[in-house]
Amino acid sequence: MSVDIRMAWRNIWRNPRRTLLTIAAITFASLLLVFMLSFQFGSYEAMINAAVKIQTGHLKVQAEGYNEKMNIRQAVPDPDAVCNILDTIPEIDAYTSRGIGFSLISSEDRTYGAMVVGIAPVREAGVSTLRQLIREGEYLSENDTDKAIVGKLMAKNLQVGLGDELTLLGQGRDGSVAAAVVTIKGIYSSGQDEFDRSAIHIPLEYFQEVYAMRGAVHEIAVIGKSLGDVAEIKKAVASGLKPLKMKKPLALLDWKELMPGLLQAISMDLVGGLIFWFLLIIVVAFSILNTFLMAIFERTREFGVMMAIGTSPGRLTRLLLTESMFMTATGIATGILLGCLITGYFQVYGINLGDANELLRQYGISGRIHPKLSLLSALLGPAMVLFITFLTALYPAFKVRGLRIVEAMAYSQ
Repeated sequence: MSVDIRMAWRNIWRNPRRTLLTIAAITFASLLLVFMLSFQFGSYEAMINAAVKIQTGHLKVQAEGYNEKMNIRQAVPDPDAVCNILDTIPEIDAYTSRGIGFSLISSEDRTYGAMVVGIAPVREAGVSTLRQLIREGEYLSENDTDKAIVGKLMAKNLQVGLGDELTLLGQGRDGSVAAAVVTIKGIYSSGQDEFDRSAIHIPLEYFQEVYAMRGAVHEIAVIGKSLGDVAEIKKAVASGLKPLKMKKPLALLDWKELMPGLLQAISMDLVGGLIFWFLLIIVVAFSILNTFLMAIFERTREFGVMMAIGTSPGRLTRLLLTESMFMTATGIATGILLGCLITGYFQVYGINLGDANELLRQYGISGRIHPKLSLLSALLGPAMVLFITFLTALYPAFKVRGLRIVEAMAYSQ
């Protein structure tokens, strides 16, 4: 077997130019796959973090069934007990409590139904990008009471601006009428039309007073230190919630359950990317096919002589497959190495998106995209290259089985 390996290694360098070009094609494909898959994963993480920091958080603690019905009576009655659990989990970066009530919002001329969200201004700023999204006026302060910040589209629909008053009319948790007059302190724009059109934010303590919450909240949003920590945080929070004695159970939902549309969009984009990379691999595979078909034509006489002196067709097939694997393995190893080095550099320093920087920053997305190098992104693409090129090499390798000794020895180019 060692003789066959030495022969295969020498054979691939009999035509160094062709071998180097083939290895270069495999290297380029592997490098590109490592980098682009890492770039895709990095861009997905940036998208997810930007989306969850506008509203949902990486995960939420809610009353069971609240996410489906959003009934004001379905609340977390003792948020402090939950917060004490969150304080013990080191992977959590920040959390905040919110109250939510659906109400009629009226200006002097117009009335719309909207979602009134009670927020703790300081804690909310650590969980969401709402503070950075303010385009006019100011964000809420800790001492504010009857102040509000509204979405740009809501302000447009209600024909109001900074300093104007809005009347809130809804139902309290205890069934009473919830009514208040608030003054617009700030106007934000998130880039999500539905959110900008349908949400108004007021201080949490004021919300609890108006909507008769009696200290309860509707959700506690949590942000982890990284997206990869979410599963561990969810497990730790779920374990901590079990001993709590509450009349009704609490539910714990992560971003995948809270934003299924985003997860579906990412999955569709990933499938589209994989199709494109598969086509790239097919192009490389044809390069391998061409290399070995040419090798067979050039070495037909040699194969005839080898078969005449007793070399079996099976051994010739193994020899050609070994040559193929040598070139493929060399190209893939080089591609993975270069791909990891390039990706590692941009993972640290990011990729500047140029003119799009300022626009993305307005919506809480960094002006630089950082590829996310992982074992999966480093090996998935090259593994596909290895598999496809091996299948491609089977055709020319098995082609030698059909050679006839006399015709092969008499063959001349």
